[in-house]
Amino acid sequence: MNICLICIGSNYNQKKNFLLAHQKLHALFPDIRFAKEEVTKPLWFRNQALFTDQVAVFSTIDEEWQVKAKLKDIEHEAGRHPEDKLEEKVCLDIDLLIYDGKILKPDDLKREYIQKGIEELEYYLD
Repeated sequence: MNICLICIGSNYNQKKNFLLAHQKLHALFPDIRFAKEEVTKPLWFRNQALFTDQVAVFSTIDEEWQVKAKLKDIEHEAGRHPEDKLEEKVCLDIDLLIYDGKILKPDDLKREYIQKGIEELEYYLD
């Protein structure tokens, strides 16, 4: 089994988009565990809409590329479109941070809210 750590984020329709993400992720990865949601300020946006972010961990037999494809499908289902970047609107962003011990986004792992989520989920990461 491959252990995966993800981060979910949204600055638009957060409640609706997080509900969709949770339902889809539970269906795909039944053992998923979620840390508490965190409200964060945008890092590089002019749009100052607050984000809701959440870290989660799950195991899967899927290859890395398969996990990424499934996460992208969920983002698209939530209404994420490339043109939203111009408006700095993030319906749903799901990033694969760690796949089977391989760190994919080292800079993201340094963020305080991600560190808090990792601490909360540490038991499931072993």
